[in-house]
Amino acid sequence: MCPELTDGHIFGLWHRSEAAMVDNSLMESLRIDKWLWAARFFKTRALASKSCDLGRILYNGHEAKPAREVRVGDKLTVKNEGGEFQIEVLALSQMRGPAAAAQALFRESEASIAARAKAIAERKAMQQFAPLPEHRPSKRDRRRIIQFRGGA
Repeated sequence: MCPELTDGHIFGLWHRSEAAMVDNSLMESLRIDKWLWAARFFKTRALASKSCDLGRILYNGHEAKPAREVRVGDKLTVKNEGGEFQIEVLALSQMRGPAAAAQALFRESEASIAARAKAIAERKAMQQFAPLPEHRPSKRDRRRIIQFRGGA
């Protein structure tokens, strides 16, 4: 056992986060689906992989497959339920950590931040003009809706 590494040593095992930090400093590249999951853009790797397959992830302007290797300095465009993010990769991580650590993995462009803020403001404004109904439509209401839309 190395004496300088005993701070993270508990019962003969390393803390997962400290072991990940040691590994991350040696990494040059990482699968894009694993990085997106670690950076908390998606809740699971499967969702990150599916998003890549659907063309919602752009790697330096090109569609990315889940196995694409991402490196520090790469530009990514990520489309998810939170909006469209244009980011630059600052660090790599194989482990999903807390949100504060995940935010240190990338830097979002100013244009992307402004565009997402504008989209949020537009959605809030639309809710004022088209409020949600107070209750579910009755059977009679549903029939009128279907008739209005041109159905049966």
